[in-house]
Amino acid sequence: MKRAFAAACTAASIVVGAVAGCTTDGNGPSAQDGSQRDTASTNAMGEARELTDAEQILVQRAEQLLVKKCMESEGFRYWVGPLPTVDDLKGGGYVVTDVAWAKKHGYGSRLQEKVQEAQRNDPNHSYANALPEKDRIRYGETLEGTPSSGMLTAELPGGGTVRTPDASCQVDAKQQLYGDFATWFRAEKTATNLSGMYVPDLVDDKRFVRAVERWSTCMAEAGHAYADPPAIREELPGLAEGQDADEAFAVEVDLAVAEATCATSSSLSETARTLEAEYRDRKLGPYREDIAAYQRMSLTALARAEDITDSTA
Repeated sequence: MKRAFAAACTAASIVVGAVAGCTTDGNGPSAQDGSQRDTASTNAMGEARELTDAEQILVQRAEQLLVKKCMESEGFRYWVGPLPTVDDLKGGGYVVTDVAWAKKHGYGSRLQEKVQEAQRNDPNHSYANALPEKDRIRYGETLEGTPSSGMLTAELPGGGTVRTPDASCQVDAKQQLYGDFATWFRAEKTATNLSGMYVPDLVDDKRFVRAVERWSTCMAEAGHAYADPPAIREELPGLAEGQDADEAFAVEVDLAVAEATCATSSSLSETARTLEAEYRDRKLGPYREDIAAYQRMSLTALARAEDITDSTA
């Protein structure tokens, strides 16, 4: 059942993006791209909203610019690296729902390779590694902080805690964007780790089970016999054996397009979206204030990011 739960955890991210993140991984896609999400400053309940993917990227850019300024004030060089695109943020999750994205990216393997290559070629790593040992240590402490400077602790909804240094250039950047880093840290760790509070019930719901069965029937009719979307991810590496990169990618794209097509025609994506809203409303009452704080502070950061970058998403 481990695979079933992991799959279900990312199933939630079909609908709500970051706030439905799992404790093990928060990078699942939304069923809608940034241009399709609600872009009003409040939702139907009059509450704050989540940022679109494009807005999240803008905030990340502003944060990097603030980190650069802070590091340079401490005598170090710092480069603002390549930031993700909206397409990049769609990769990875329970089920692909965007046929156009699937035709272009399959399951996102080449996007992941691009990210890994950017990380390997990050000039900040090369710069830090070339510093004398004493300066290299100070570089890391300046950028990321150190326990000796003090630590913040946040309790996770499903149990356990996470800790982070409370002073660094990264903290300083977030402080400027969100207004209160300690409050942001705790609200963000709660709001992005809530899937375990309701996903087990969601995937046991007969409506979800039937939707997955309809999806599986659709896939079989298209010539792909799979019980559920995660089964494709498990088999895909074996399907690519003995093929060159282009052939392997063609197999990936073919499966992803079929998966996305069936996710729509079988109503799997629509069912997951409906159940997502229902179960979050039913189960997440105790976390409502943290979710609202996370969303409000995200919007505050967006407004400040627009000023810092002199641009809009």
